[in-house]
Amino acid sequence: MTNEDEARAARLMTLAQHGDQAAYAELLAMLTTLATRFVRRRLGSAHWVDDVVQETLMSVHRARHTWRPDRPFGPWFSAILTHREIDVYRRERRVRLREHVEEALEAVAPAAPVETHDDGVVDMAAVRAALASLPPRQRDIVAGLKLREESVKHLANRHQMSESAVKVMAHRGYRRLRAILGGQAERK
Repeated sequence: MTNEDEARAARLMTLAQHGDQAAYAELLAMLTTLATRFVRRRLGSAHWVDDVVQETLMSVHRARHTWRPDRPFGPWFSAILTHREIDVYRRERRVRLREHVEEALEAVAPAAPVETHDDGVVDMAAVRAALASLPPRQRDIVAGLKLREESVKHLANRHQMSESAVKVMAHRGYRRLRAILGGQAERK
């Protein structure tokens, strides 16, 4: 933010805090441009740049009463922008991780359907038996991730393992289940 931007933003925010809607609209337009430029410089053309900008503007709106005219506007705005950027990045990372896990599950799905009844229902007894054949820690990790929807971090803490080790063990468990269940489906 340049010195001119700083002075203009401070003036507009002061007017907005006193109820000037036109000044507030002008301030938001200015902040949109500044935030977009800042985030694009840091993230490039990430598809979630607009999410960061929108979250930032909403936070500015909610926190506008906290800015004090005797303090610089730039650091106040930059703190909000940086925190929203981190929040959106973390959310996107969780979504990517979830999508990666779903793709991995699709990759380990049996080639043929597991023993099913005429109505298409999966034979859960076969799934439970296959799960029971896994070593205890691996069984707990697979069941924790897929049946109890526990986080990798939670399971890593409980088993005193690294998160990476939990993921590797889960992947090996999925592969073993696929082999067991796929073999049963082929025998039918």
